[in-house]
Amino acid sequence: MSREKRNYTVEFKEKAVELSYARGSVVEICRELDIPTSVLSRWRRESGAYGKNSFPGKGNPKLTDEQREIAELKKRLMDAELERDILKKAIAIFS
Repeated sequence: MSREKRNYTVEFKEKAVELSYARGSVVEICRELDIPTSVLSRWRRESGAYGKNSFPGKGNPKLTDEQREIAELKKRLMDAELERDILKKAIAIFS
C-alpha cells in the first residue's frame, strides 16, 4: 500500500521540528503525527542548515540570509546596468 502525497504547512513543519528537539525522539513524534521518519529527519536537517528560510514553498530555492542578500544585490546590479545602457543609447541618439 502506497501512501498518497501529503502537503504540510510551514507552521506544521516548524512545530514538528521543535517538538522533536524538545522530546528528543524522532520516531515517537513521527508515530504521533503520522509522518514518515525520513521526512521529519529531512526537516530537521534543513532547519539546521537554513534556519528560518528552511521551508520556502514549492519552486522556491532554499537560501541562507547571505545567499538571499547576494541574489537581491545581483538583481539590483542588473537593473542598474540596464538603465545605464538605455541612457547611453539615448545620449548617442540625441547627440
